[in-house]
Amino acid sequence: MNTSDGWRPRRVPEARGRAGTPRTPVDYAKVGRSSVRRRARGMTHGEAVAGLEAAEQQAHLDRRDESAFDDGGRRTAELAEWQRVVQLLAATGGPYDPDGDVVVQEELADDRRREEAEQQRRQEQQQLADRADELLALAGTGRLDRTVASRPGDEAARALLDDYDDRVPAVDDWFGQALADRTGHYADPTARAAAVDSLPASVRARAALLAALARTGAPVDGGLEFVGRLAQADSDATTALAAWLENAAAVKGGTS
Repeated sequence: MNTSDGWRPRRVPEARGRAGTPRTPVDYAKVGRSSVRRRARGMTHGEAVAGLEAAEQQAHLDRRDESAFDDGGRRTAELAEWQRVVQLLAATGGPYDPDGDVVVQEELADDRRREEAEQQRRQEQQQLADRADELLALAGTGRLDRTVASRPGDEAARALLDDYDDRVPAVDDWFGQALADRTGHYADPTARAAAVDSLPASVRARAALLAALARTGAPVDGGLEFVGRLAQADSDATTALAAWLENAAAVKGGTS
């Protein structure tokens, strides 16, 4: 989609820099246990004992082959699982049924909980990416202003935009103004305090200077592009200037 001024929105990746993140490593021990359970299904105690003996014999042979023995712990896990199944069937008599195995069902329940947590994490990451994309789009069309309310999670969305492109300063100006005005999400003092630790120093400096200028009675509705430039160039100096203005306004107010 192109806008009237030729600007084209670009999609923010779900998690910036995650494309090269290594995939979750294979849990070879888990693979081994699952393999034993599939093979043992329906076995009696005697059949499971035979399965254990065969696995022990194969493990002995594999020790002669270094490449086969280095299996990420799968062989050890298989032997341990055969032993567990044999002990279980010694008490129950069989046949073995993974669906009725308490240990198996607890592991499956844990897996489901982890999968649900990971799905929730991915959904939250996507929501952040969508919000970051929205802020960039508004900045690109000049519509990111005081009419756009800040929301919980905006700081995390901003973190996805580091070094993204030339629209980020406009987004930072919006954050600074929202913090200074204490509107939207930042009407909550807890949210403002959390933003101090979450947003870049240049954004915090913008907010401090805009708030200080407002307290002097200076109009802050527009024409203050210099605030962003100062904050970006030297956030410490900008914050110091804001503190000086705050003190000056306090002195003036106390002596008037």
